[in-house]
Amino acid sequence: MASAPGPVTQLLVAWTHGNRAALEELIPVVYPELRRIAARYLRRERVGHTLQPTALVHEAYVKLIDQDRAHWQNRAQFFGVAAQLMRRILVDHAREHAAEKRGGSARPVTLVDAMAASPDRGIDVLALDEALERLTAIYPEQGRLVELRYFGGLTIEETGEVLGLSPATVKRQWAVARAWLLANLDSGAKS
Repeated sequence: MASAPGPVTQLLVAWTHGNRAALEELIPVVYPELRRIAARYLRRERVGHTLQPTALVHEAYVKLIDQDRAHWQNRAQFFGVAAQLMRRILVDHAREHAAEKRGGSARPVTLVDAMAASPDRGIDVLALDEALERLTAIYPEQGRLVELRYFGGLTIEETGEVLGLSPATVKRQWAVARAWLLANLDSGAKS
């Protein structure tokens, strides 16, 4: 038996149906989770990164409210889209930074580094983004799965809900996607 939709899902559906007041109610409810996603992203960034979690959330928020045609279905979908937007913002920011430095500070990254990056060790967001783009071009569903799990911080179950997959399938595809990225980041770093 399916459970009743939670308050975030109810507000998202109301917003989808044109209720602007639902958006006003939604923001304070989702803001702490958006800030947590932003902080997790930024912990993986290089030391001295100029974006702060609040600024990242605000940039993503502006893009989220511009999603007039979005048909929000549930909380997991919303946070998946938010995580994807934050990733794009950080990639664009990294590209601007690399253009300023002419690539001088870029360094190769392995998936092990990326998956276990500590606050004092940044990752090359551009290398990870390029590898993820290659994965998505070949295996779109696995690319989306990596975005939701790694960047969005969604659970196996939430990822399955967004993608319409069983938890067992998500676990299998997550293992395959990580292995593919590991092989391709390592080979990309050697070339």
